[in-house]
Amino acid sequence: MAAELHDIGKAAIPDTILKKPAALNDGELEFIRTHTVIGERIMLAAPSLAPLASMVRSSHERFDGAGYPDGLRSTQIPPGAAIIAVCDAFDAMVAGRSYRDAIRVEDALQELHRCAGSQFDPKVVEAFVAVCTAGNPAVASV
Repeated sequence: MAAELHDIGKAAIPDTILKKPAALNDGELEFIRTHTVIGERIMLAAPSLAPLASMVRSSHERFDGAGYPDGLRSTQIPPGAAIIAVCDAFDAMVAGRSYRDAIRVEDALQELHRCAGSQFDPKVVEAFVAVCTAGNPAVASV
């Protein structure tokens, strides 16, 4: 449920920013980064969703501490949020965005490997890649 709702705070971000086909300026980037805190507030307002709020808030934290909104690192990041971060990044890469074309699954998995230990929890990346490549000879060499 937290994965499905992790970007719920983007409902408060104007489409002109969300769908901008070019790079965001500093002000726009700062504004979009508020969506995790907004999402947490939305989740906390619904008693049945409140236990998931910390995962929503922390879903854009980075393993190296360079994420947002709190600069959490490593084991400070809730495990569910670390899983969401890997899944969300993979989805963004293979589905594409308004500002970037989709890439091949194999390339997305290699990118996850490249960012393990900096952006992503290496154990989560290892597990995710294992699941994605199990029984799939087309990507098993990743």
